[in-house]
Formats: sequence, C-alpha cells, structure tokens
Amino acid sequence: MARIKQSDVEEVKARTDIGEVIGERVALKSAGVGSLKGLCPFHDERSPSFHVRPQVGFYHCFGCGQSGDVYTFLREMDHLSFTEAVERLAARLGYPLHYEDGAAAPEQSGRARLYAANTAAAEYFRAQLLTPEAETARRFLGERGFDAGAAAHFSVGYAPKGWSNLPHALRAQGFSDEELLAAGLLSQGQRGAYDRFRGRLIWPIRDVSGQTIGFGARKLFDDDQGPKYLNTPETAIYKKSSVLYGLDLAKKSISREHRVVVVEGYTDVMACHLAGVTTAIATCGTAFGSDHITVLRRVMGDDSASGEVVFTFDPDAAGQKAALRAFGEEKRFAAQTYVAVAPDGLDPCDLRLNRGDAAVRAVVEDKRPMFEFVIDQRLSAFDLSSVEGQVGALRAAAPIVADIRDRALRPGYVRVLARRLGMDLGEVGAAVQRASRTSSQAPAEQITTPEAPAPRVTLASLPRTSAVALERDALMGALQYGHAVDAALIDRALTLPMSDPGLDAVRTAVASQPDRTRVGWTSHAVEATREPYRSLTVELLTADFPARTEDAARASTEALARHLLVRAIDREKAQLLAAVQRVDATSEQGRAVRVQLRDLDAKRRELMDAQ
Repeated sequence: MARIKQSDVEEVKARTDIGEVIGERVALKSAGVGSLKGLCPFHDERSPSFHVRPQVGFYHCFGCGQSGDVYTFLREMDHLSFTEAVERLAARLGYPLHYEDGAAAPEQSGRARLYAANTAAAEYFRAQLLTPEAETARRFLGERGFDAGAAAHFSVGYAPKGWSNLPHALRAQGFSDEELLAAGLLSQGQRGAYDRFRGRLIWPIRDVSGQTIGFGARKLFDDDQGPKYLNTPETAIYKKSSVLYGLDLAKKSISREHRVVVVEGYTDVMACHLAGVTTAIATCGTAFGSDHITVLRRVMGDDSASGEVVFTFDPDAAGQKAALRAFGEEKRFAAQTYVAVAPDGLDPCDLRLNRGDAAVRAVVEDKRPMFEFVIDQRLSAFDLSSVEGQVGALRAAAPIVADIRDRALRPGYVRVLARRLGMDLGEVGAAVQRASRTSSQAPAEQITTPEAPAPRVTLASLPRTSAVALERDALMGALQYGHAVDAALIDRALTLPMSDPGLDAVRTAVASQPDRTRVGWTSHAVEATREPYRSLTVELLTADFPARTEDAARASTEALARHLLVRAIDREKAQLLAAVQRVDATSEQGRAVRVQLRDLDAKRRELMDAQ
C-alpha cells in the first residue's frame, strides 16, 4: 500500500480539532484552561477521568491509562488502520493527500469501503423517494404527519422494487458485489446477490459521529413476503446491540439537557423530534440493553444523579415485557429512570398525529419513576382484594424496593407499596428488609482475576515532596505550553537533571525535541520517553494545569522554569560556600570562589527580577 507523506499526516492532524472529533462520541465538559473532561469511551466508569487537551492534540484516561492522538482515537474506536484514520480525517477536512513516490491514492478497503458503500446507498435511496414509483412511500409518510421537509431532515428514502436496482447503481460507482454483501446491502440467493431492501421505505441508521452504518426498512406492499421491518444484518460496522437510531441528531440535546427519551420505532423518533422532544432515540430491531446504556452514558456525561432516562412503552403485554427488561438494566445508569405511557396506548407518532405536538411533549413531562411503574406491573398480577393476593404481591414487589440503589428513596417507596397493598407500613418495611438481606447474601459470581498488568509510573505514584512537585509542575507547563513560552528559558531549565527518575526521563524526552513550536511535537515527546515512564509523560501532558487562563498558564510555566534555575543556582552556591570555608580567603582560589559567588548572586537576581 502506498504510504501517505508524513507532512500530510502532520498537516491533517494540525487542522483537526481532537476535541470536536472525540466530542462526537463523548460528552465533554470544560475542566480548566485548555482541558476537557468526560466519561472514558474505553472502559465503564461513573465518574469522568477521561481528559482531552485540544491545544496539544492528545487525550488520556487517568482511570484505564488509554491515551493517544486523534489518529489513535479513531483506530481504537472504529478499528481502522493508521492509513484509514488519516484518510477519514482528510476527507472530513477536504484535504487532498499525497503519497510517497508520487503514487496515486490507494483504493480504500475494509471498513472504510463499508462506510462508503452505506453512504452511497443512502444518497441513492433519498433520490428514489422523489420518483413516481415512490408515491406509496410518500403517502405512507404523509398519512403519519411527515411532509417532504421532515423526510429530508431524517434522510428518509425509498428502495424501488426489483432485484438489482441498488447493486446496478452502486456498481457504477465502483463498488463490487462482495463489498455490498459485506455492507449488508445485498442478500445472497441461489441465483446470486440481490437487493435486500427492495420495495420499502428506508431510514438510514448512523453512528454517533453521523456516518451511515446501516438501514431500517418498512414494508409497503402486500406482495412483500418479508417481515414488517427489516434491518441491516450484523456487519463489521453495524452492531445492533449498540446502535441507536437518531442518536446522531439527538446527541447535542442529550448532552445539554442530560435527558434521553427512548422510544420504540423510527416514526416515533421523527414525531418526537418534530414535536420538540429532540432527545428521542430508538433501538434498531433489538431490545434495549447494556451496550445501549454504555453508549448513552458517554453521550449524557452521566456522572451524577441529575440526568433522566425516559422510556416510552406500549401498555400492552409486549410493552410491559420491554419495561421489565429495561428495569433489569436500570442500575447501570447513574441517572434517574422514568416511564412515559401515552393515554389510550398511543405511540408518539399516532399521538402527534391525533392530538398535536403539545401532547407528545406532555407525555414526556408526565413521566412516572421506573420503580413506581414496575411495582404497579408486579401488583397487577395479583388480586389485592384477598389476603392471599396481598401477601403474594408483597413478596413479588418487596425485592424491587429493596433493590433501589438510592437508599434515601427506599422509605418513600415502602410507603407507596404499603398504600398500593392496603397493608401495615411496618409489615411492608420488614418484608423489604428481608428481601434486602436475601439479595446481599446471594452468592457472588465467580470471577476469574486476570493477570495483573505491569505497574505504570503515574502522577499518583510520584513522591510527595516540594522538590518533586516543582519538577512535576514545570514539566507539565513545558509539555502543555512549551510552544508559547520563552524557548531559551525552557531550554536552560531542561538541561538540569531532576531528582525523580521518572520526571528526569520525561525531561530528557522533552529536551530532545528540536522545535517545540511545531504542531505535534508533544506526540514525539511521548514516543521518545523510555518505558516504564511513557505513561507519566502522557499524564503530564493531559492533567489539569493549575492556572485559570492561558496567559496565566504561560506566565506560570516561565516562572516554574526560573524556579528550577534558581534552585540549581542555590545548590551550586551552597557547594561554593562550603568550599570557601576550606581555603584561604586571601588566596587565588579563595578570590576565585568569591567571584563565582557574586556571579551566581547576579544570575539569581536577574531570574527573580524577570518574574
């Protein structure tokens, strides 16, 4: 494969805002001057320890240790090769890449081709919605309250009837049948590959970054023998257990409002967004599960109990079953969970059509706590007019109350349950306590402990002394603001050995960089740090610098460098003062030592006066 010129690799990275790229996957909040923070996308956590430094183009998680630049992030998140990561960012910027020896850009392969095929298919389907054949599809949308503007906003399309329309159109764009099969756009039959979604209304399904990864298709014609809804099968880029329809459109509102509304279908998402509930999303042909929760928590910035997750369910048996499945995963959220059920069992699409936008918004605002909803579901299976029914209902519902993770809420739900059952409060409270003890005494799952990873040298492992603190902060400033401070001053400070071996290894790596004003120099500094100290360089690069503004950070960095130099002068002066005690003050050696002491005092004053 032809290699991209290094100058282009650096230029694309320099033009890319890493905070913007990561912010499409993770809700990031300001964490001090030049720093952003959010929940780590590489491991499950409740308190954010994932730091992004757009100014230096680097990220680091202080929890799991994952770190890197924007290319590393894309490679880890989307399983791309290095070349594919560069090419994706270049395409995003509209930047033309050049390859070594003047070679032409290599034809993309693998995952990049799957993204390209889905994007081309989405454009094809959108164009087909405007054709005469798509009248049935347009009428379907119109009957549900969606006009041409709504269809365009959600990129709704139409797959024409026939077995080969889509493959014929995409072959003309250079895609092979093998690529279209791998993308889930074609199905394989005895007579060859054919259009999977023919004769259907099409919704493109996008990942959180907005790239089309698959489709949902609704049957329109009676002679279609397939299921009512047909989705893209599992592919290298489409994993239904973690895909959420509408998340690309809802992510900004979800992050801002710390609320997500989970509905059941594509038209429900459309209806909610058009009604002003722009935090609505839906699963794609599968039950809401733990992987969906992981994705949503990162987008919500779910690091406190202030967030809300609102589920909408049909009041029928299937809806009740879905509610209980969601309740089983409820504890994975830090946010509070609720259930919203529309009057007369209408889904959001029908509710908007029959009663207007305000009714959709009202249903969401009239939500009920998930625990209350599930308790009522459990109680509905019993005859509460009989003693036997009350006892059975108490046994069924007590574990639910006992499982409430917020202990401050439990007494309130004990009272709710007692009222629902018409039983004595003390009796219900005792049943909940027994259920809680039973739960806590349940045997824990056997866990295989993995082999402990090699210990990393981190900021937390540094000695807690004033000397090490000075060295640590000086290196932190040099890495984060080395491009903007007095280069000569920093160069002088970096010639001085440091007392801690790890910090001295970082100092050596930083000092080896010939030009700290060029973009990407910090990545080279990280690579130049010898193990086991490389992770320490990353933490110094991404940790919160103790300054409120960039100007203050620059000034602090220069002051820290001067303090290192002053410290070195004081050490040298102490050695000379000890030496002067051992020689004749009137001798040549004595006079030389005094001259050196005067020069050191002058250098010290110069450094102190410059602060």
